[in-house]
Amino acid sequence: MSLKRFFFHFIAVAAAGMSLMLAPAAQAQTAGHEYVTLNPAQPSDTPNKIEILEFFAYSCPHCAAMQPMVEKFAKTLPPNVVLHQVPVAFNASMTDLQKLYYSLAAMGRLDLNDQVFDAIHKEHKSIFQAKAIADWVVSKGIDRAKFEAVYNSFGINAKIQRADELTKTYKIEGTPSLAINGQYVVSPSMTNSYQGTIDVAQKLLDKVLKDKK
Repeated sequence: MSLKRFFFHFIAVAAAGMSLMLAPAAQAQTAGHEYVTLNPAQPSDTPNKIEILEFFAYSCPHCAAMQPMVEKFAKTLPPNVVLHQVPVAFNASMTDLQKLYYSLAAMGRLDLNDQVFDAIHKEHKSIFQAKAIADWVVSKGIDRAKFEAVYNSFGINAKIQRADELTKTYKIEGTPSLAINGQYVVSPSMTNSYQGTIDVAQKLLDKVLKDKK
């Protein structure tokens, strides 16, 4: 299946009835189809910083493939730019992996981020539900009780709610997708390549930086 066809089939709607903090932005496709422009532009969650959001899912093979490129891109960003990952759940079965990401972040263990991708896509481990996730985390040396306390906490649920809000606000229909400064969204389904996505993101970031001078 081609990359474009994958993304066309990977469209789902976030849970109905969710209370949203922001109104969804309209998207206008550029003539070159390399990115979309958001109208209105969305505010940053990081004060005084230009924010890049990577909408991703651990279960997404394209996200796994592009992860090293995203990490390399993040290392090149100037001090006034931050990149945040936003785990996406297009359906309820993906929520437990959202919780895994935010739990690792809360515990200061995002060093395991790449290992989660590897476990799913290279080792073919079925770590999609809470018990299997906890067992895997424990195998990496994390205390089960401490992990489960964080995993099931109000704070993690609040972060998931915000991730769902952002996913709908930015009209994310496939992963991975990069949002630049709340103004633009680019993804491999638009550029037809992973590196092309990073390259367009860099061009858009350069434009944002230039406009702010």
